[in-house]
Amino acid sequence: MKRLPLKLAVGIGAAGLVSAGAVAYATNGNDLGERLTGFEEVPALSTPGVGEFQASISRSGDEIRYRLTFSGLESDATQAHIHFENETNNGPVIVFLCSNLGNGPVGTQACPAAGGTIRGTIRAADVGAGGAGQGIAAGEFSAFVDAVRAGATYVNVHTTGRPGGEIRAQLSDDDHHDHG
Repeated sequence: MKRLPLKLAVGIGAAGLVSAGAVAYATNGNDLGERLTGFEEVPALSTPGVGEFQASISRSGDEIRYRLTFSGLESDATQAHIHFENETNNGPVIVFLCSNLGNGPVGTQACPAAGGTIRGTIRAADVGAGGAGQGIAAGEFSAFVDAVRAGATYVNVHTTGRPGGEIRAQLSDDDHHDHG
């Protein structure tokens, strides 16, 4: 009879681990990881340039921490942004990630011209007015996050030789969209 309480405790502990795993999986929808290539640009481009964008949406949904790494570009990077549009079109800039052109909001970091890594945190104040005509006004962070989760935003890196963008990746959380 002494084994029954032990078996019950082990069973409850195992159920707890399964539940914890389910919670960890459910919150994974806040993580983004995309590979940038010229093939995702519109129109598609053949370039040796590549990149990776990783981000995490906070549990409270009020900020996104990101890291953008890129290399192999055909010319110097001039700027990188997050745009609002589906994968078959080009759209307006919603968030500046970096710029060497002096056209970003105050505090916009410089892009590593020859390639490299930038990191930052996106908050409501970083959401620009570029998407207002499509329903995301300046500062509307929750609408921006909804667009990211729906796969309606993309990140791209612009260069001197490809001012419209040399590498790009559509963003979305893994629960809604997969770019394997």
